[in-house]
Amino acid sequence: MIPTKKQPLFIVSGASGVGKSCACEVLFQRETDYVVLESDILWNNIFDGDPDDGYRAYRELWLTMCANISQIGKPCVLCGCGEPRHFEVCGARKYFTDIYYLAIVCSDDVMERRMREGRGINDKNRIASSLHFNRWLQENGEKTEPSMTLLDNSDLTPEETAQQIEKWIIEKTGNENGNFQILPL
Repeated sequence: MIPTKKQPLFIVSGASGVGKSCACEVLFQRETDYVVLESDILWNNIFDGDPDDGYRAYRELWLTMCANISQIGKPCVLCGCGEPRHFEVCGARKYFTDIYYLAIVCSDDVMERRMREGRGINDKNRIASSLHFNRWLQENGEKTEPSMTLLDNSDLTPEETAQQIEKWIIEKTGNENGNFQILPL
């Protein structure tokens, strides 16, 4: 099916282990004004390989899916890793009025603790990779085009992080009642 209505799309990004999935789970459980989706559910080894080719196909798939889901009159919040440059080049970008980007970041010590204790990850390479992306987001997230809003959740619970994400969505849309404007394509 080809979408006929446009909605905004909200992308919640961050390094593996930063806490975005926990916060998005809270949103998923309680939110009725938008549809919250975890991008990892569609990951498949067919997307492995060249990040520019494989990951692009993965992001095209997600954008198309979010566009179709938002035909019900509710925008999507997509939680997963990524930068604006990964989404803005996709052909399915045309299905959205705007794409808003939020990057959850935290301090290095909190990230490492969450990965080791919360997720049971002790692989030094995986931890180093997450720390590297987390630092990159802290240094460059607000410089991307479009820019990413940074949310430091070092001292926040998943519930508090979810509240901040919801506040960000309301700020970006100017909409406190959940009635999002639907535009024809």
